Amino acid sequence: MTKERTLRACPSSPNCVSTRATDEGHTITPFRYRKTRAEAKEALKAIIATLPRTKLVEEDEAYLHYECTSLLLRFVDDVEFLFDDDTKTVHFRSASRTGYSDFGVNRQRMEQVRALVSAKL
Repeated sequence: MTKERTLRACPSSPNCVSTRATDEGHTITPFRYRKTRAEAKEALKAIIATLPRTKLVEEDEAYLHYECTSLLLRFVDDVEFLFDDDTKTVHFRSASRTGYSDFGVNRQRMEQVRALVSAKL
């Protein structure tokens, strides 16, 4: 039995986006998928593998956790994906570990991923 995964809430600081957030500053639309969960997860993993300084740190059948390291100051962001097979939805959270503002980097990254995965899931 796999444990029930959830995505943590975003902090009040503006350096996080999440499909589970309800406030305008943090909320972002989840991805939808048409394939099987396993196929969608493999397609997403292949796309994330093309991102620089990004490594997979944890995975199970419905969850992926990546660490993304910034080029200059080596800040680490956590990016998590949760696949909901009932609704064919990929929920996600992208958040900076430290600091206050990320200058929109987490939102930009996830919109970049959305553009890359839109036709592949």
